[in-house]
Amino acid sequence: MSTDKLIRPIFVVGPTASGKSALAVFLAEQLGGEVVSADSMQIYRGMCIGTAAPTEREMRGVRHHMVGVIDPKQPFSVGLYRDMAQPIISDLQSRGIVPIVVGGTGLYFDALLQSAEYAPVEADLRYRAELTALAEEKGNEAVHALLRSRDPETAARLHPNNLKRVIRALEVLKLTGVSISEHDRQTQLAEAAFDPIWIGINVEPRSELYARIDRRVDTMLADGLMDEIRTLTAAGLTAETTAMQAIGYKEFLPVLHGTCSVEDAAEEVKKRSRNYAKRQLTWFRRNERIHWFSYTERAEFPQTAEAVLAKIRSLLN
Repeated sequence: MSTDKLIRPIFVVGPTASGKSALAVFLAEQLGGEVVSADSMQIYRGMCIGTAAPTEREMRGVRHHMVGVIDPKQPFSVGLYRDMAQPIISDLQSRGIVPIVVGGTGLYFDALLQSAEYAPVEADLRYRAELTALAEEKGNEAVHALLRSRDPETAARLHPNNLKRVIRALEVLKLTGVSISEHDRQTQLAEAAFDPIWIGINVEPRSELYARIDRRVDTMLADGLMDEIRTLTAAGLTAETTAMQAIGYKEFLPVLHGTCSVEDAAEEVKKRSRNYAKRQLTWFRRNERIHWFSYTERAEFPQTAEAVLAKIRSLLN
């Protein structure tokens, strides 16, 4: 294929543990590409095991970008991700290299397409503290009710327990006078920064996806997740650190304090990971541009990957 047909980015999305990373590497090998991560936790250094960041062996010599590039103590945002990742994708395109953008963080993919300014990066720390205190005193539902009264559209798509995003929605509304929902509509009217081919990968039935999630948590523990968490806490990271809010880390912190067993913490991680997978599927399935592929057993993944490649080639011709 000619170079000009290869420079459209390939966006690979799907739920956790669905095989996105392996598919991205396969596509990069076949199409002459490099991988750009769109995972909100794989960006942090020293958090490889719990975020399921690809190992050197799993990368198979394919260059990966946006993995382990931020100190976990450093504040980060969707807007900063966009500012870092967009130039990487553009540079790959300019050199005839196919950007394979892969991950499960829907907001990151949305941000990548926006050429207009994203939601303001600045923060109102005092207001955040007030809302956090309200949640601690009266529960997350009280903060969500506040959002519901001021921005019912955004509140309808945010679970009360997704406190960080609920607070952010209220913060953006306070800072700009414009709801996040309206802001998203305005930015979507702007010309998209890229024209990607969207690929979705999933495992069916749902019970098989959940089984893969459970197995992966067990593998993380066997690979030394607790040692990784001990290293992070020894470096000064606490439960309040944003990076440590990731599923697979915060649940194990009580183990270090002797208030929870590893087994109970692992079960909580599995449950939260399964719920996260459901939310990811809900998020991505609203995107009608995604070409979905599913496989039912681990042995069928190679055939599915070949089918994805054939689809991409048909769209590029």
